[in-house]
Amino acid sequence: MKKIVLTGGGTAGHVTPNIALLPALQEAGYEVYYMGSYDGIEKKLIADFDVPYQGISTGKFRRYLDLKNFTDPFRVIKGYGEAKKYLKELQPDVVFSKGGFVSVPVVRAAAALHIPCILHESDMTPGLANKLCIPVATKVCCNFPETLKYLPEDKAVLTGSPIRKELAQGNKLAGLDMCGFTANKPVLMIIGGSLGAENVNAAVRRILPTLLETFQVVHLCGKGKMDNLLLNTPGYKQFEYLKAELKDIFAMADIVISRAGANAICEILALQKPNLLIPLPATSSRGDQLLNAKSFQDQGFSIVLQEEDITDQLLLEKINELYDHRAEYVETMKNSGQLDSIATIVGLIEAAVAAK
Repeated sequence: MKKIVLTGGGTAGHVTPNIALLPALQEAGYEVYYMGSYDGIEKKLIADFDVPYQGISTGKFRRYLDLKNFTDPFRVIKGYGEAKKYLKELQPDVVFSKGGFVSVPVVRAAAALHIPCILHESDMTPGLANKLCIPVATKVCCNFPETLKYLPEDKAVLTGSPIRKELAQGNKLAGLDMCGFTANKPVLMIIGGSLGAENVNAAVRRILPTLLETFQVVHLCGKGKMDNLLLNTPGYKQFEYLKAELKDIFAMADIVISRAGANAICEILALQKPNLLIPLPATSSRGDQLLNAKSFQDQGFSIVLQEEDITDQLLLEKINELYDHRAEYVETMKNSGQLDSIATIVGLIEAAVAAK
């Protein structure tokens, strides 16, 4: 059998696209292995799957002054040695990296052993870890057309992000039943990430009586963010977060309000859900969500509302505008060319193996 090593970690966003690739890679005849840090989130997430896991030493590359800047380079060098030893023993045909600092020693060690490496960059501009890996990569996949100009022309491929297959296999009736909703009234879904979005939550709840005249509202409001006073409101269902049931909620949703994290909006695109994006403001982030949202707006996939511009009236207007033009957004997303990212990425992996 062919062998592939997946790497990436530090945040869930550096792991879940790798998990999404697993079934297609196994179907294509690959034995899949994972390399990450000793005890990072990637180890916890990959434990649910029958994939051998190899931990290595890793350190963070910082652009700011920190005492760890003096010790972490030695951890990275140690990780490089461990990765090289493991790869030499395993002899994989290819490495696929989703980024994060743990990927740097893995990709550089693979390149030293002449193992082809495919990278994936989620954000608009390459992060530091991927910047260190791009020179030795065979191909670099990305989510946004704007990213192509930051990548070597002969390596860059616009693929979109791998999305878990099961997310597209939701049951609308199961979602309606779980929320106690009816089938004859449209559903508005609000999703703010695992930590929620406090300002968005508050704005939605202020206009809830008006929203409920037109919509049923399902609100994934984040851990500890439920409003107990609204628990028995007909047509309004709150959850802190969902795992397996999320696919059913997406299946029943007619329109979606979301933050603009790269993985979240790529899932919305893959599911072709008309959406209103409210990105994290620059004061609360490094600004990547603002760039992500602008790209989706420019491509005709989304309406964007800045958090600092939210008023009750404007939020209502944007929601109604989105619903009235939902068919146009679905059609544009359908024609995006980024809906089969898994097949595209597996194709690039196969081509890299064949060219060895």
